[in-house]
Amino acid sequence: MKWSFKKTEGAKWPKDENGEPIAPAYLKHISGGPLDLEVALNLLEAYGIPHVSEYPNNGQFGKLIFGHPPSGMEIFIPETMLEDAQNILSAEVVEGENEELMEE
Repeated sequence: MKWSFKKTEGAKWPKDENGEPIAPAYLKHISGGPLDLEVALNLLEAYGIPHVSEYPNNGQFGKLIFGHPPSGMEIFIPETMLEDAQNILSAEVVEGENEELMEE
């Protein structure tokens, strides 16, 4: 790995056996504040799932003015990773599971 000041790219969009990009699949519409959006995107990135975001209903303009899209954001991912991404975003936090690790 080469160290530099530029931002590293996230996961690359996968290709099929013919070298063509895998078709995108609709994952989820996320509304709410900027924190909700960033948490979802960062979770996908942490597990190496590439994503493409779209801002419906002039959301791009709202993002420019308000700093986040007031109408939310729609997330698309490669269709081969759809089930994994759904499981990641719908997972529940289990309290107390990491307490033993923190005590050590």
